[in-house]
Amino acid sequence: MSKNIIAVLFFLIGINQVKSQDTGPIVIGEKHILHSGILNEDREYWVGLPESYSNEGASYKRYPVLIALDGNAHFRAVTGMVNYMSAGYNGNTRIPEMIVVAVQNVNRRRDFTPDKIITKRENDSGGGDSFLSFLENELIPELDQQYRTEPYRILFGHSLGGLLATHAYMKEETLFNAFIAVDPSFGTWDAETMDKKLNAVTVNSFKRFIYIATANWGKRNIRNRDRHVRFYEALNSKCEGEFPAKLEYFENENHGSVPPIAFYNGISAIFEGYGVYYRDIDSKEQLIQHFQSLSRRLSWDFSPPEYLVNRIGYNMLRSKNESDRARALAFFILNTENFPHSFNAYDSLGEACEALGNKENAISNYKKSLELNPGNEHARMKIESLKKSE
Repeated sequence: MSKNIIAVLFFLIGINQVKSQDTGPIVIGEKHILHSGILNEDREYWVGLPESYSNEGASYKRYPVLIALDGNAHFRAVTGMVNYMSAGYNGNTRIPEMIVVAVQNVNRRRDFTPDKIITKRENDSGGGDSFLSFLENELIPELDQQYRTEPYRILFGHSLGGLLATHAYMKEETLFNAFIAVDPSFGTWDAETMDKKLNAVTVNSFKRFIYIATANWGKRNIRNRDRHVRFYEALNSKCEGEFPAKLEYFENENHGSVPPIAFYNGISAIFEGYGVYYRDIDSKEQLIQHFQSLSRRLSWDFSPPEYLVNRIGYNMLRSKNESDRARALAFFILNTENFPHSFNAYDSLGEACEALGNKENAISNYKKSLELNPGNEHARMKIESLKKSE
């Protein structure tokens, strides 16, 4: 056996030994218990944090919150999709990073039905408003206290959970800004009940976005789909201007299989236009207008993401076109304006100033970056290097 082959074998054995020692659980979330005075019971919820949440220098970042009903069924799939769609894998940044909160069930029928269901036997349905009160008055304040949350919140529910999400959307006041209602169970809403609810809807609902998914129920499909279509069309006709909503029918999915694909489509519909391609942006004004339009549609101020602005700036900075290089500076300045506590934004602005020959401003921005993150050795090295060259 040649010495080279032996060396390779020992190298591979070493790698395998390292890999075998580098073991442990892969954690996607953590469990919590909150006692609800409103419901008079303990409620368990699971939390999945964005990948950037604990990154060095990321303590200034705040994140929208996605609350998923039927948490035990949807937490893993939803957390995985949110992370994949927001963390930049393969350049995929269709949505902002979010904190995912999955609420576990205690009494699903009680909590997810907004109206009392009359049956021959006594039942405890109709507790939907109490459960929403728990979410808004106990759980959300708890999340705001424990995590770096942004007060933009999405409620995701399937089946009866979709019914509750729809009910919350129609309320005069709610802390939720957008809703994903997957195959909502409208079976208890006959035409008279639905009309009464639709008549009570105010303009406040149209400041929120709602996505409704309809699955194929086979023989029962027409009745179920008709309810969803009737509901959507009634709201659409009542809304003045563009209706911030989407209804989608899944011919090849049934009630049980539709949630994952509907969630992906629903969250994509809410944030349509968020994942703009950096090469499609020619000017700072174009980028700002794009996100202003998105913000108006969602009734919330979404600034251009820091990583996107940085990428646009560096792309222009590396251009051989002097006009592009000159325009690059505006993007780096925009990031420091939108994210004044980001050490990386000032570090990048320092690099841009340096590349454009402005040493004084480069040093000034590197110093600001170092103030925000004393551990930024890149900025420290650059300051020393630029001072020596003066």
